Amino acid sequence: MNIRKATIKDADVLAANQVHMALESENIILDHQTVLVGTCAYLEDENRGTAYIAEIKGEVAASLLVTREWSDWRNAWIWWIQSVYTVPKFRRMGIYKALYNHLQELVKKSEDVIGIRLYVARNNPRAIETYRRLGMTDEHYTTFEWLRDPDTFKPAE
Repeated sequence: MNIRKATIKDADVLAANQVHMALESENIILDHQTVLVGTCAYLEDENRGTAYIAEIKGEVAASLLVTREWSDWRNAWIWWIQSVYTVPKFRRMGIYKALYNHLQELVKKSEDVIGIRLYVARNNPRAIETYRRLGMTDEHYTTFEWLRDPDTFKPAE
């Protein structure tokens, strides 16, 4: 397995992964073109995020996006894992764990990143169990959100 930073050449596969992830995990149909433009935006500007890809024999097996949040309490960055997707044929092989461990090592080597967070849909027990097995907890915060246009992300019918 090879884990690497994504580049603009990976935009199509990353966008496709997100379209699949939204449908599988939340039953939401995303517009591929909109996701592709958003993906290109962070691939062209690391201030918006950094994607990592796990490859097996040159084939993309999984991907995730890391965005940053400044913590004045800690005087350091916290990385948020987003847009996690593992291609179905590569699931249950420890690929997400490898990506997560890779991020942990990057955090440990960093002088200005203090930790990792993520959010997960409540109706995704498999993902929740995976994160707990990796030592993550959900004890400290509950996430709330407000969307300008909540109809944008209606479940598929």
